[in-house]
Amino acid sequence: MKLLGTVAALGLIGAAPAPGTPRRIVSLNVCTDQYVLALADPGQIAALSSNAHNAELSAAARQARPFRSLRRPSEEVTAIGPDLLLGFPMGDGAVAGAPPGQWRTLGLSIADSYSMVTAQIRQVAKAVGHPERGEALIARMNRDLAALPRPNRGGVAAYYQRRGYMTGTGTLVDDLMRRAGLTNLAAKLGKPALAQIPLEEMIAARPDWLIVESGSEQVVDQGTEMLHHPILKDIPRIRVPQAWTVCGGPAYGLAAHSIVAQINAAPRRR
Repeated sequence: MKLLGTVAALGLIGAAPAPGTPRRIVSLNVCTDQYVLALADPGQIAALSSNAHNAELSAAARQARPFRSLRRPSEEVTAIGPDLLLGFPMGDGAVAGAPPGQWRTLGLSIADSYSMVTAQIRQVAKAVGHPERGEALIARMNRDLAALPRPNRGGVAAYYQRRGYMTGTGTLVDDLMRRAGLTNLAAKLGKPALAQIPLEEMIAARPDWLIVESGSEQVVDQGTEMLHHPILKDIPRIRVPQAWTVCGGPAYGLAAHSIVAQINAAPRRR
């Protein structure tokens, strides 16, 4: 399945910019990077965040390679003089990491649902001067999700991370679980969005699935060692790249399809 959301895939590169369209866009975090890459012309992008090229954190790291990645954001932003800054909201119209000054900004919180992803796509598409691209991207993602296979079973799943942290409700991971027909163990246990769960509590809860980050198959430190404790070995695992879930955006569909495919391919437990 192709990565959703690239402007090239949508066939919209080269559309004439509307009057007032920003020509020096800077993104200050890895989540807004992905929206900018999907919706802006390459010539509009002046710089992306310091993590833009990090494939572990960004689902669009490959698309980001040709673009400048900020190393000293405050200094570099001042030198660039962008006409649009995107990042996490800080209140009063500011975004995190922006140097002092009068900047046109768009602050986006971390998306916690598919509906929030589509709302943010529309916001960014309008801000970069290409609202039609936002609608085309949303239509493409909707079609992709409509084609999501039916999971052949449900069950209770725990998104279990290094050092025993579990992702709870009100998160994008929780939204993906529900779309895949799974129940989040955190909801059953009444846990918040992020909670540290001891191994004993995890095994006592008897989840049907563990959802873990791809790459956690190797023990590299004490944090990952916990995921390989013998007490967890018989729980089937669903592996999803962190880059597909750390931010909302075009990779949402990739994560949903991957989770369902792994559910359907897993042998049934006796």
